[in-house]
Amino acid sequence: MSCDLLPTDAPGPHYQGDVRDVLDFPWDLMIAHPPCTHLSVSGARHFAAKRMDGRQQSAVAFFMALARALIPAIAIENPVCIMSSLWRKPDQVIQPWQFGHGETKATCLWLKNLPKLRPTATVEGREQRIHRMPPSADRWKERSKTFAGIAAAMANQWGGPVRLANARHVPATTPNQSNDELP
Repeated sequence: MSCDLLPTDAPGPHYQGDVRDVLDFPWDLMIAHPPCTHLSVSGARHFAAKRMDGRQQSAVAFFMALARALIPAIAIENPVCIMSSLWRKPDQVIQPWQFGHGETKATCLWLKNLPKLRPTATVEGREQRIHRMPPSADRWKERSKTFAGIAAAMANQWGGPVRLANARHVPATTPNQSNDELP
């Protein structure tokens, strides 16, 4: 099921509302994409104002609520942001060109009981299309879209192992295993 404050762009089960309304459900896996507006280092010139009015603290608290959720397997996606210094470094930094899109957009992944994503289709081309988008009414939405190749890799590489682990009633990783290996 997807969850967003906005209506879904794709068919399928979707909860339109605050994820905190459903965060305590018995989920197996959460792949979270919290808003980066007040966290991303690309907006560092605005950090002082965002700290003064509480927007940044609110964004940090929301990110951490997702990170601390009692869900066995969690991935949190965000661009390079202040969470690397406020909380911890990401487990992995990926690029769209590793998943079939000839673009650059460093994307951090904080993982809990999940392996690192394996690149699926490294392509040539390193266009900075996202960074160079002209101003528009929906620029924020276009910049925040997850690339289809990355989404497919997440579904294929994380969806199956989590289902398998839960079917066998064992954790997705064991204490003697790194996050790079699955049972």
